[in-house]
Amino acid sequence: MTAAPHRPGDQSYDGLIVQADLPDGWHLPTRFPGERDDDASEQIDAILGYNDQVMTEVDRQAHATSEQNETIDGRWRYIEHTATATRVFIRLQRQQFAVPEEVRITGVVYLPWRPGDPVSSQDLRTLPTARIEAAINERLFAMKRTVTITGGKIVLPSGRKVSERDLLKPLGNPKRTPDFYELVALQYGKLSAQGDAAPAVTMAKINGVAHATAQGWLVRTRSRGLLPAGRRG
Repeated sequence: MTAAPHRPGDQSYDGLIVQADLPDGWHLPTRFPGERDDDASEQIDAILGYNDQVMTEVDRQAHATSEQNETIDGRWRYIEHTATATRVFIRLQRQQFAVPEEVRITGVVYLPWRPGDPVSSQDLRTLPTARIEAAINERLFAMKRTVTITGGKIVLPSGRKVSERDLLKPLGNPKRTPDFYELVALQYGKLSAQGDAAPAVTMAKINGVAHATAQGWLVRTRSRGLLPAGRRG
């Protein structure tokens, strides 16, 4: 079974948000914000002044290895309230250095159906942003929260501390390494967050094992609830 092809104008094409993430009474339109066929998130950031600076390629490479969640990674999507036709633009951003990774809403634009209508504080309080965040993260990141971060270090259930750099080093023997499957989940997540299209292959190379062995580690990691179910295709 292969993934559905990208359809022009489909807000849910990348899986960042889907209709099932919205509570009753809210609708995810097909088109991107502005009824466009293309994802104009970067342009919207620029218009709103939400991009702090214009980044050069050198800047991008430096930030790619930093422990910051960059504003350039945000994606604007818009939803509609069915009863009132109110449009709400929400900015979704992956928090790649959260453990486990999560998506947060990092911007909101509220537009009543009729231009010029007032927006009350009650209108803003009833926006279901927390429920939407929770639904997205439950769908995308099922990994159990068995680790924490203290002083910039990831603290594993055994009390062992590792840094972000450690996640791209060989993990050791599964029978002798404490928290081995937590480390498998974190290494897989780190590679995925960096845009690796085949993290299992890269894990095999890092750990000096066969691809089938790395895949077996991932199967056992998922069976422990430390990673979401894998996708076919």
